[in-house]
Amino acid sequence: MPESVPAPDDTSLRVLSTTDLAGLDIALPDVVDVVEQAYRTLAAGQSANPRKLTVKPDDGHSVAYAMLGRDGTREVVAIKTSYKHGLHESRTEQHYYTSLTLYDDVTGLPIAMMDCGRVGSLRTPAVSALLARELAAPGARSALVIGTGTQGRLALPFLLTTLPDLDRLTLFGTHPEGIAAVREQLARYAPDREVEVVTDLKAAAADADVIVATSGAHTPAAVEADWLRPGAVSVLVGHGLAPSTLHDADRVVATSAAQMAVTGTDMADAEGDLPEVDAEFPEVLAGRAPGRRSPEERIFAYNSGLVVTDIALGHRFAQLALAQGLGTRVPLWQ
Repeated sequence: MPESVPAPDDTSLRVLSTTDLAGLDIALPDVVDVVEQAYRTLAAGQSANPRKLTVKPDDGHSVAYAMLGRDGTREVVAIKTSYKHGLHESRTEQHYYTSLTLYDDVTGLPIAMMDCGRVGSLRTPAVSALLARELAAPGARSALVIGTGTQGRLALPFLLTTLPDLDRLTLFGTHPEGIAAVREQLARYAPDREVEVVTDLKAAAADADVIVATSGAHTPAAVEADWLRPGAVSVLVGHGLAPSTLHDADRVVATSAAQMAVTGTDMADAEGDLPEVDAEFPEVLAGRAPGRRSPEERIFAYNSGLVVTDIALGHRFAQLALAQGLGTRVPLWQ
C-alpha cells in the first residue's frame, strides 16, 4: 500500500514537521474561508471550544497552554499545546514550541501530529482580517500594523484580502529585518501595493481606520485611546495598544470572553479588572450580536485565537500533506 494512504485500521501517527508543512501551497482567501467556517460552525453549536489551560511559574520565565476542541463540520477532535521559554529574554533567545494532534472522530483513528507554527502564522492574521471586515467603519481606507514579528508579517496581505479598498498601509516596527520581511510578504501577495514605515506612532494611529497590534512584550509601542479617530477599530493580537484603548472603547468584541480573561490580564486596570465584553465574534459572524452599531464608535477587538480555527486549518494542511505522502509514520501505539 502506498505510504500516503494509511490502512483502514492504521493506528500509527503521521508526524508532519515544519519542513513538511513549509512547502504546502494555500491561498489567503482559502485560509480566511476555512477560519470563518470554523467560527460559524462554533456559533451554530456544532463545535466545542473549551477554555484553555495555562501553566506559568511564579517568576514568569515561561508559559504553557493546552487547548482541546472538536470541529463539528470536519468531525475532528484535536489538542493543541504551546510552550514558550525565556519570556524575559529577547526574541532570539526564546524557545517556542507548538503542536497540534488531530483525530478522526468518525473512524476513531489518529490523523496527524504537526508543528503548529505555520497554522498559527496564517490563522491569527486571518482572524484579525475577519474582525476588521466585520467591525471597520463604512468606507475604511487606512490601516496601521504595529509589529514585524510572525503575526505582523502577513497582517497587511490578509487585511487586503478582506478589505481590498484599503488605500493607505502603514507600519510601525523597530527591527530592520522584520520591516524587510513585512515588505517582502506584501510584495509577494500584493505586488502593486506599498507600505509606509512610520516613526510617529501617535500621528499614524490618529490617521488609521484599522489598527492591528501584533508586537512582542518588549515593544515601546503603546497606542492610547485618545489618539484614535472616531470610528477606529483596534485589534489586539500581541502588544502595542495601551489598556485605555480597551477601557475607553465604545464597544468591546472578543473572539472569546473566557480566553480574554485568561490571556488579557496585561490590559487590566489599576484594580486588576477587565471591562465586560459586549459581543463574542462567533455571534457577530452569525448575525446574533451586532458588531459595529454606529460609524463613530471606537471598537476594541481582542484576537486570542480559538482552537477550533487551528483544528480546521490544521486539518486542511494535514489533508494536503497526506495527499502528497509527506510526514513520518510513527507506530506509537503499536
